[in-house]
Amino acid sequence: MLSILRRELQLSSTLVRRLKYCGAYTVNGEPAHTDRPVRPGDVVRVCLDEPRPDYPAEDGPLSILYEDEALLAVDKPQGMLVHPSFSRQTGTLANRLLGYYDRTGQACAVHPVSRLDRDTFGVVLLAKNAHAHALLIAAEKHKTYHAAVRGVPQPPEGMIDVPIARLSPESLLRCVRADGQPARSAYRTLRTEHGVSLLELQPLTGRTHQLRVHCAWLGCPILGDPQYGGAESGGPGQQLCAVSIRFFHPFLKKWLEIRSKQDVSLDFPGGMVV
Repeated sequence: MLSILRRELQLSSTLVRRLKYCGAYTVNGEPAHTDRPVRPGDVVRVCLDEPRPDYPAEDGPLSILYEDEALLAVDKPQGMLVHPSFSRQTGTLANRLLGYYDRTGQACAVHPVSRLDRDTFGVVLLAKNAHAHALLIAAEKHKTYHAAVRGVPQPPEGMIDVPIARLSPESLLRCVRADGQPARSAYRTLRTEHGVSLLELQPLTGRTHQLRVHCAWLGCPILGDPQYGGAESGGPGQQLCAVSIRFFHPFLKKWLEIRSKQDVSLDFPGGMVV
């Protein structure tokens, strides 16, 4: 049966080992081990239900953009963490997802496939179990962001290819530095007026934080970003939105594109409203 689990069902070796101690495998409705011989016509089932996380479920608004048996995509609001941390166990997107699973009777876990900084908003893709998570992480994905920035990029479109490192081993902040990790972001100016630009950004490496650092390095910090030089008093907060994610669905075997219902605002002092 092991070859079926690994080759046909595409379970990772780590997941196969973990599940075998949970009684997750059955053949023709009977409990089975990975060394069980399997014959043509046998029905092999794997239970992917996971243990309850140690953080609490919470009720609250949840904007679901897409859902199926393996995954869902949520429109994350600004100011919300995706997942609990050691210092904070409540008030995150994961807490609300657990509440949603409880209300809908789903024995699912929360496995972020894409992550956003607390103040970045828009599409977050999440898997419902470890198997789907592993396949989605490996699947080809294209993420597109919109950012309202101070200034006008020159040239109006191009590639930012500069390495990024931590300011110090203890710091969560990053900077452009020669000894950093390779980081590449494509950008394109969509609109400029009154010294404020709307950019389309695509991170070719890394995650959301990279875009904030790269925009600041370009001389066009994201509006409302207090950590990289873009803070503006009286504005609506950090204006970086994950507007879409396009990915190859490993179970449906087709491309899907999911778009946020939100977008950035250029309603800052000296700015304009899109």
